[in-house]
Amino acid sequence: MPVTQIKRSYRKTKYIIYKETLIDFKEHLWSFIGSFIGIGCIAYFHSTHFPGSDGVYLIGSFGASSVLIYGIIQSPFSQPRNLIGGHLISAIIGVTVQTLIPEPVWLSAPLGVSLAIIAMQVTKTLHPPGGATALIAIIGTEKIKTLGYWYVISPVLIGCLILVAVALIVNNMTEKRSYPNNNRFHRNYHIYRKRLLKKS
Repeated sequence: MPVTQIKRSYRKTKYIIYKETLIDFKEHLWSFIGSFIGIGCIAYFHSTHFPGSDGVYLIGSFGASSVLIYGIIQSPFSQPRNLIGGHLISAIIGVTVQTLIPEPVWLSAPLGVSLAIIAMQVTKTLHPPGGATALIAIIGTEKIKTLGYWYVISPVLIGCLILVAVALIVNNMTEKRSYPNNNRFHRNYHIYRKRLLKKS
């Protein structure tokens, strides 16, 4: 019995390693296009509204979110509910902790991240970059801290909506990619696109 389980585990491991070594250039191309357009749009808004070196719109957690929603689109963490809900909840918690307990940072930083994780778990909106969103609200630059709860709306909510809008378009451009996990959007997207092509 243990030998059979070991052999089965060995076969699974070999298959997973084999899958990871495959290079799907088309998949990688769509990941590149999606993340380039998504982060590019946020960067454009940043450059027009906040010129200078202080990246208010370009918070680091959006880079991590891009890896998920353009590179691992079937992951539960990559779904729109998780992306938007996770970031918003974490942003609210981060700003609240920064307002109530700004110092010492060794207490406020871990408290903000830990509370954000629990809140995302409870609301079923777990999105790993959300922890960074909470942390940025606490340890970010003075420009970010002075935003207060506006940080939740801009850059967090606006940035999330931009990333999701781009993901819904780019991740459904081909028949092989479907986003979100609910295939209804993917089917309707292609039906509508075919109707538009027939009319033109």
